[in-house]
Amino acid sequence: MSRPEEILPPDLFYDDTESRKYTTSSRMQNVQSEMTNRALQLLELDSSSLVLDIGCGSGLSGEILSTISPSEGGPHTWIGMDVSASMLDVALQRDVEGDLLLSDIGQGIPFRPGSFDAAISISAIQWLCNAESSDVHPRARLSRFFNGLYASLRRGGRAVCQFYPKNEAQRTMISNAAIKAGFGAGILEDDPGTKNSKIYLVLTAGGGALQGDISSVVKNMRDVDVQDARRKPSITGRNDLRKGSKGWIMRKKEQMEKRGKVVKTSSKYTGRRRRVAF
Repeated sequence: MSRPEEILPPDLFYDDTESRKYTTSSRMQNVQSEMTNRALQLLELDSSSLVLDIGCGSGLSGEILSTISPSEGGPHTWIGMDVSASMLDVALQRDVEGDLLLSDIGQGIPFRPGSFDAAISISAIQWLCNAESSDVHPRARLSRFFNGLYASLRRGGRAVCQFYPKNEAQRTMISNAAIKAGFGAGILEDDPGTKNSKIYLVLTAGGGALQGDISSVVKNMRDVDVQDARRKPSITGRNDLRKGSKGWIMRKKEQMEKRGKVVKTSSKYTGRRRRVAF
């Protein structure tokens, strides 16, 4: 069975019919509620906060944010953004409490720096890994998204993104993009190895100095290892990279990717000197 993101772009896949079907399905409501409450656990919000709901759809997660009791730190004010006009239309018909924005997260997060206390995303960011045309690069879309998200969160703010990676390479590409944007990042997997497995990317803005378990969710657990995959400072100085060398080219390409530019894929021929033709 094909994954939805492999069939059509989200703004086309979630048309009026599919949006209503998703929203009225009791199974989807239960799954969405379970994942939203899990994400809220990981956010650890102890007071009413302004939360960005990324890929908010018809507002199922937003409804939960609005109904958190004061004893649990709520209710929260939220702003939702989604690329599907049909999904947002359903949210308006349901009269959700949050503000709604029609926007493509692959083009960045269009809010002022430090606007949000936290962010939540349920089953959305894996859509960024699919290119609908040859001039759209998944890494560039992920870079724009995570850089924009990092800027929009206050320092020390946290984001939790639940997503369904297609494979290990996609999972690594997503987490690496978050780390390159400056986030402290940790991945938590519930029910690993089962069909009900759920993966949560836990991000902390301004967490570059954090060590170990930045997600704070595995403390006091036995037989759990924490791996820090953040890039270590390079021992080799920049001056050691000769202009035109393979190392110099790779560094330039990495810098361009961080800025959201489309960069050609590297190969064994990258940086190789060519013979002079007469």
